[in-house]
Parts: sequence; C-alpha cells; structure tokens
Amino acid sequence: MYGYNGKILRVNLTEGTLKTENLDMDMARKFLGGRGLGTKLMMDEVDPKVDPFSPENKLFIVSGPMTGNPVATGGRYMVVTKSPLSGTIASSNSGGKWGAEMKFAGWDVIAFEGKSENPVYLSIEDDKAELLPADELWGTTVSYTTKKLEENHAKGAKVLAIGPAGENLSLIAAIINDEDRAAGRSGVGAVMGSKNLKAVVVKGSGAPDVPDQEKIKELNKKQLGIIKENGVTGQGLPTYGTAVLVNILNELGSLPTNNFQKALFEGAEEISGETLAEKYLVKRTACYRCPIGCGRYVKVGDWEGGGPEYETLWAFGASCGISDMESIIKANYWCNEMGLDTISAGATIAAAMELHQKGYIKDEDLDGVSLEFGNITDIAEWTKRMGYGQGLGAKMAMGSYRLAESYGVPELSMSVKKLEMPAYDPRGIMGIGLNYATSNRGGCHVRGYTISPEVLGLPEQIDRFEANGKPGWVKTFQDLTAAIDSLGVCLFTSFALGADDYAEMCNAICGTDYTGKDILKIGERIYNIERQFNMMAGLTPADDTLPRRLLEDEIPEGPSKGHVNRLAEMLPVYYSERGWGTDGIPTKEKLEELGL
Repeated sequence: MYGYNGKILRVNLTEGTLKTENLDMDMARKFLGGRGLGTKLMMDEVDPKVDPFSPENKLFIVSGPMTGNPVATGGRYMVVTKSPLSGTIASSNSGGKWGAEMKFAGWDVIAFEGKSENPVYLSIEDDKAELLPADELWGTTVSYTTKKLEENHAKGAKVLAIGPAGENLSLIAAIINDEDRAAGRSGVGAVMGSKNLKAVVVKGSGAPDVPDQEKIKELNKKQLGIIKENGVTGQGLPTYGTAVLVNILNELGSLPTNNFQKALFEGAEEISGETLAEKYLVKRTACYRCPIGCGRYVKVGDWEGGGPEYETLWAFGASCGISDMESIIKANYWCNEMGLDTISAGATIAAAMELHQKGYIKDEDLDGVSLEFGNITDIAEWTKRMGYGQGLGAKMAMGSYRLAESYGVPELSMSVKKLEMPAYDPRGIMGIGLNYATSNRGGCHVRGYTISPEVLGLPEQIDRFEANGKPGWVKTFQDLTAAIDSLGVCLFTSFALGADDYAEMCNAICGTDYTGKDILKIGERIYNIERQFNMMAGLTPADDTLPRRLLEDEIPEGPSKGHVNRLAEMLPVYYSERGWGTDGIPTKEKLEELGL
C-alpha cells in the first residue's frame, strides 16, 4: 500500500457520526487519487442529477498518492462535489500545507455526507476525529476562523475553512486553506456552507510508507534539476510568480480587457509581475515541498500578506479596466477573507460593469458605489458585498451568468457552462478556446493548459492562430492534467516534466510499474468518467461552446486584431480524437476500452 494510507474518514453530518473505511486499492490504482478518485466516488455514491445544495450531495476531500510524500510539489489535494455554479462535476485543486497534513494524519479521503443542524467543524488529530460546535465562528472571516482554530488546537495544526461567501451560498464561493490558498473554482465553498460545515482542522504525526527512500532521493535530485533548469519553473515563476504572464499576454494582444470587449490593456505594465516584484514584494512563498515558490507575500502600507496571482491581477485589473495595483491587492485580500474565487469574483464585477455601461444596471441600483470600468475606488467594496450578500452584491454573488441572465443578456457573461473564463482571450489563442469549450467543469484554463505550447513554447512552439492540430494537443494536455491532479502534485511541474517523469515518480513512491502511456490512459479514463457524470447530470454537447462574442466579434486592435475563435473547425476533430461519436458523446467502445 505504498503511497497511500488506505483509509477513508466518512463523516455523516446529519447524524453527527464518524467512521473509518478501507480504501478500495483497486479503485485507487485505476483512478490514482485526488480528482480521479473523487470523481469515481461521486459517480458511485451520488445521483448526478442531485441538487448541489441537497444533503444528498456529498463533498469529498481527496489527496493523491504523491500528497505528503517526498516528491517535488507533493502537497496538492482536491475537493470534489457537484457544482452549484455549473451543475457539472466540481473538482477544485489547492496547495499550501493543508493537504500534506491530512496525509500525515493517516487519511486519503474525507467524505462529508448530509447536513448538520447547526454549524460545526471537523477536528482531526491523527486517528482521533470529532465534530465540534462552530456557532461562534459562523459569520467570521477566513483569517479569524483560521487563527482561532490554530489557537485552540495542537501546535502546527492546519486549517481549511469557508468565509461568509460560502455560508451565504454564493455560487462562486471558495474553500480556503492556510489563509490564502484556495480550492477556488466551481462554488465548492457554497456546498460546504450548505452543510453547515465551517472548517476542517488537521494535525498529523505520521507519513505514508514508501518502498525505497534512497531511490526516491535519487529521483528527486534528478527531477529537481530538470525543474530548476527550465526557464519557466526555474526563473520566471520564482522571480515574478504567475504574474509574469501579464506583459506576455498583453504583448500578444490576448489579455482580455473590459469584460473581453478588447484584448489589449494600456495599463498592463502597472499590474504586471515585474511591478509587483519591484514595488510590493516582501518575499516569495512556497507550498509543501515546492522548489518553484511562485507565491507572493506583499506589503501595502502597514498591511502584509498573500499577494495576487496572475488570474487575480487580470480579473480585478484588465478585465475591469483597472491599472492600480494596490486596489487589486485589496480586492484579493477580501476574496481570501470572504472565501471567494478571485477569477469568478473579478470577472463577475467586470460583467456588472458592462451591464452598467450598457444601461441594464441603473445608477439607483448601486447604493452609491461606483461600477465603471477603470474606477479603482470601490472594487474591494463590491468584493465584500458579494461575500456578505448585500444589495446588488447578492445578485453578483451568483456569478456572471445568472447576473447577466437576470437582465435578459446572458451573452454578456464571459463564461462556459456558467463558469467564468480566465485571463487568456481565445480569439488570439485557438487551442485554449477549444479547451474552455470542452472542459468538464466549464471555462477553465488549468484543465488543458495549451498556453504552454501556444504561448510559452513548451514542450514546443506552435502557432497560436492555427486551428489545425489543436484538438490533439488539447486532448493530450487534458488527459495529462487529469492524471497530475489525481497524483497530488502541482500542474506547474508540467512545464518541465512529461508523462514518463510522472510515471517514474509514481513508481518510486507507490511501487507500481506505470509507463508514461499508462499515466495518459488513466488521465483519459478520468476525463471520460467526468464527461459521463456531466451527461447524466443533464449537460449536452451543445454546452461545448464559447460566448458568442468570442466566436463572432473580431478582436478590435493590437497584435491579434481581426481574429475570432474557430471552434466550429476544431470541435468535430476533437470529438474524433477522443473516440467519441460525432454527437460528442463517449461511445460504448471507448468506455469499455477505458474500463468504464
């Protein structure tokens, strides 16, 4: 059982009971852990048509076999449930230290069922687990909750929590661990809130067994060398964090601006990674066993804390027409405190700005708070109002699609399957548009990050404007990412490592004999079972699309001027690459091939 603990903690919140189950190791080998194992558990135990806020929906926190083990970036965990935002399978990834601590405590999976009558939190210290009252914590911010629970529990305990956004069932609510690391996307925080579950505190003193420590040390030395020699993982990300991408994307004319009305932002330099490093950075921070250290710890005035990622700088910056770094840092702070997904929060504010710009949202709806592109005064105030569900903020807390739909113009929501798209304009980068359209959780970049070859030239440079050949790239990246998410390591390692490297890593930790092809096949299995879940939940291939603006309105200016995304050319080829029918539905033959 190398790499795993072999245990599931089953928590019935309705009954207030906890029990230990053995992990089905055949299932674990077939789906690895994390995203794959969580999705398989959802498929086996939950009706895909379930109301996400029903007690019958379950929430799984799942580590991977690499989580808590001595490999580079082995600290990731996944939250898997049904998304209240998109209605799809939700599997949201986070780093920091919490996931490794869960593994040290002896657990591979924590499964939450039912709904508590009153607010509670779960305390875990190795094999001792108990539900405790959280009435006094309900309504408090993430940092307050975290500090209070750290004071009340064993030294070194790690805390995962929701803020007011999750309690108020905001459909864009995140789960936050270690105060500023987020399982951010798909509204997983709202599912936790619907169960009256405020937090999970964990402290462990063990470690999973591994077959050969010396062999693992040798492998680590080799892979760390590859990671440190890579230009992105060895220089760009450590020096400037993910925000290194701001100027890069803007120079390509593919940085979405003013809610994707444009793709070139004049104020990009002011919100870039270079500016963040020069004027605000105190130090870089790293998740468990991470040699990259892309996290930013910043200072503004007397305040110090976790700084914004690239997506956050874009969402509250270019997407809202704002080039003031301090305003964005403040909005990022309030996302962490409220427990909000920064991508969806910023993108929803941007959609609201366009709704106001076009006269759908009236001045009298604003309660004296500004809502214009480029206005830096109240961006943080809207973030707080979304978290607390106040005024127009309560409508915005439901995400951009439902906000725009309420005014009769859902096409002004820049989302796929109701999940807001991130900071890459797919009119200037064809492959990422196909990935957005076909992602199993909606408008998501990290499910098939073709920015790597289309922009960064890794593993090779491909033409970003070219549609031909992109379906194969997208499928490969989606399958590899599904496996990485399930192993419990960081996606950023894939800038330097390939499928064979992940197979070697897994074999050293778990005593398996996977090849790179095996890893990709497991990823394909995971992608197909996610697709199955979504189809059973009521989604159809008609949902594999992009906002009309990106298919019909050409980029108006800059290096990508004149382009739209050519999704119609790519989608049928993508379905064929996947071995699905022309209708986009997995065939019986493909499912049998994958053991589904």
